[in-house]
Amino acid sequence: MQSKKFLVVAALAVMAGSAMAQPETKVDVVKAPGQVTVGGVTSVTATVTAIDAATRTVSLKDKKGKVTSLVVGEEARNFDQLKVGDVVTVDYKEAMTLTLKKEGRGKSSINESTTMNRSEPGAKPGGTAGREVTVLADVVAVNTKTKMVTLKGPKGNTLDLKVDDPAQLKDIKKGDQVEAVYTEALAISVKPAAGK
Repeated sequence: MQSKKFLVVAALAVMAGSAMAQPETKVDVVKAPGQVTVGGVTSVTATVTAIDAATRTVSLKDKKGKVTSLVVGEEARNFDQLKVGDVVTVDYKEAMTLTLKKEGRGKSSINESTTMNRSEPGAKPGGTAGREVTVLADVVAVNTKTKMVTLKGPKGNTLDLKVDDPAQLKDIKKGDQVEAVYTEALAISVKPAAGK
């Protein structure tokens, strides 16, 4: 049930993000021996310009004046607390960390977990949803000329991964394992209209 709620909230955020012009995006890359992390944050802010309570439709206006209407599902708690003039902020964060496990001894695997937190009854609508997927894959080939590493996942599928960093590539050998941890989080907050 939580993953279904997460998908609904994520779909709302994606619709808002794609419908609203020019979200602010920031990307970071962090490298260490045997590990690399890439992460990013996208933020979209809009103002509520109209609310149709009967259809649960909210019209949002972005900083450039573009108006988009969205239907808010029943699972969104405290819909009745929304007011015209409220400011809605959606932050979407995702990150991928790849960690080299020398002479891998584990069995390739995949694990997924989700989290969901909604606003308290009576408070402004909002909440957070998150998901983490961890995959342990086997290194089945390393081609130093093409800088490609072939990984084999738990379902037998393979993935060719390009490793441009020579220092990272020289440490990877057939028989090692790579742990990939993908995380994503979505936070929606509503601030009251100015002067209210």
